Amino acid sequence: MRKIIIPTDFSENAQNAMRYAVELFKYDRCEVTILHAFADEVYENNLNISRSLFEEYKKKTKQSAEKELEELLVFLREISPNPRHAYKAKAVFSNLIDAVNEHAEKDNSDIVVMGTRGQTDDRDLTFGSNTLQVVKYVSCPVLAVPSNYTEWHPKNVLFPTPYLMPFRRRQLKLLNTLCKNFNAMVHFLYVSEYDNLSFRQQDNKAFLDYCMEENQRKYHTTKGKDVVKAVNRYIEKMKIDMLVMVNHRHSFLEDILHSNTIDKIGLKIQVPFLILQNLPR
Repeated sequence: MRKIIIPTDFSENAQNAMRYAVELFKYDRCEVTILHAFADEVYENNLNISRSLFEEYKKKTKQSAEKELEELLVFLREISPNPRHAYKAKAVFSNLIDAVNEHAEKDNSDIVVMGTRGQTDDRDLTFGSNTLQVVKYVSCPVLAVPSNYTEWHPKNVLFPTPYLMPFRRRQLKLLNTLCKNFNAMVHFLYVSEYDNLSFRQQDNKAFLDYCMEENQRKYHTTKGKDVVKAVNRYIEKMKIDMLVMVNHRHSFLEDILHSNTIDKIGLKIQVPFLILQNLPR
């Protein structure tokens, strides 16, 4: 059974991510957990009150969150009365990163699905602050869904990779299943100034090819070192409807995420973005 976490701040963007998730995984047996972390909300709104009033406010905030979560469960069962899916919800007094990581570790979760932006919905940013933090610090795959994105079924998936690090079989199996369910074409993109692959790269590419052998796939090579420019060009050229990248130590993606310059660099992600985490778990 696939285990999915969907964090929510009760925004429309979060609700759209729920729609996308249940449609994307409609062919799989899934346990979907809607997770709301409310510690920041409680702390930020109670600067000058007594401890007893603080505890009372925390209790009321949890009760309110649980009521909204119950309404979301009703909404999910209405839009996706899928017998393969089981839905549950949790309100947790914790920060978002700790709540997601703790649940992912406890349940051995497969993926986190969330909107690219939350309640603030700053359309000048690719990722809102919460999404960026989850992508950077949560150690299981994260699928970030742009607001109002409604192309539920991926047909062309772009996977840029330098083939420098070993891939994780479990995460490639996740991608394999997603693409196979929708008969999607996977476009692997190698951006380099060099023509030849090292033995390490050849072995990693061979493993990738083996794990994705059930999928339609094409391998592209483009000369140069501007990965962002190449990715943006291929997203438009190939009519890409999902971007996949691997986040690992000293990777191109980690450099972008940890410098907080994903927008300044110009990586304009207007399609769902699946980040496979090759990080300690």
